[in-house]
Amino acid sequence: QVQLVESGGGLVQPGGSLRLSCAASGGIFSIAAMGWYRQAPGKQREWVAAITSGYSTNYADSAKGRFTISRDNAKNTVYLQMNSLKPEDTAVYYCYADVRASARDSYLYYWGQGTQVTVSS
Repeated sequence: QVQLVESGGGLVQPGGSLRLSCAASGGIFSIAAMGWYRQAPGKQREWVAAITSGYSTNYADSAKGRFTISRDNAKNTVYLQMNSLKPEDTAVYYCYADVRASARDSYLYYWGQGTQVTVSS
């Protein structure tokens, strides 16, 4: 069973930085896209950034210039480096991965449990 485990959330002051990590484990043959969503209190889940297996990246406008997504394919891990954090970045951040369990299987999306990021002075 594929599992995604996130780490790196916490409390940070405005202007500060955090680095989130998300490691995938279990029955993994290959991983295509990996990425991050976030959900602030009372708001819908919002896509933040994504990265392909070939390291192509895309960002939401709110993340451009401040956040950097990267991945280590050997470790099945995706990272989100967040700089110049603002109070409006406060949310639960969820990672996802598009995983194929074997050469015969289709890709399926899996999600992490979420990690809280709070930006406050």
